[in-house]
Amino acid sequence: MRYKLVIFDWDGTLMDSVPRIVSAMHNAAVSCQLAPVSAQSVKSIIGMSLPQAVDTLYPSHSMLHAQLIDAYKHHYQSSTIATPLFDGAKSVMQSLKRRGYKIAIATGKGRPGLDCLLNETGLDQYVDLSRSSDETDSKPSPDMLNQLLNEANVCVSQAVMVGDTTIDLKMAQAINMDRIGVSFGVCRAQELLPYHPIVVIDELQQLLEYV
Repeated sequence: MRYKLVIFDWDGTLMDSVPRIVSAMHNAAVSCQLAPVSAQSVKSIIGMSLPQAVDTLYPSHSMLHAQLIDAYKHHYQSSTIATPLFDGAKSVMQSLKRRGYKIAIATGKGRPGLDCLLNETGLDQYVDLSRSSDETDSKPSPDMLNQLLNEANVCVSQAVMVGDTTIDLKMAQAINMDRIGVSFGVCRAQELLPYHPIVVIDELQQLLEYV
């Protein structure tokens, strides 16, 4: 085994939730009487904690940040846009577990949302440990990765980060953790390559060839 711990991002890596996130942020801005930012701008903050994301998108409207956060949560939860797991998410985790790997999640989602989704998707039976944005410093700080390494009792050379954004790869690069990009989420391969991933994969099943 090349690694002992495989760490996955959630949104855009395991779950096809990017359209729902973009829609919810757009609707939150409208409900707060703010001009919505572009879809690309919203995509650029996916992975950050919600407070940091709102601050990044609307830095000159700090008085509305709490209202924006509440509105975003409302519109995300009430959205009818489907958020399926990407093809291969469950089967890849099953294969990793059979091979003896530990599996972790490092996400910009809050703990209540992550726990709910792990249970709903059935991935909770494969995930050994996880960190959410309300438990650590926001990505791209490597804080959540360091916490996961400590909890799993593995060194950085024994772990690999799998993510779809430059934020994910930058987080891993900060502590010299190996990283694998996925091209089917927020960022395309050419956006991820400057962060020197081992590889950028086009489907999750390919991950098994590199870990």
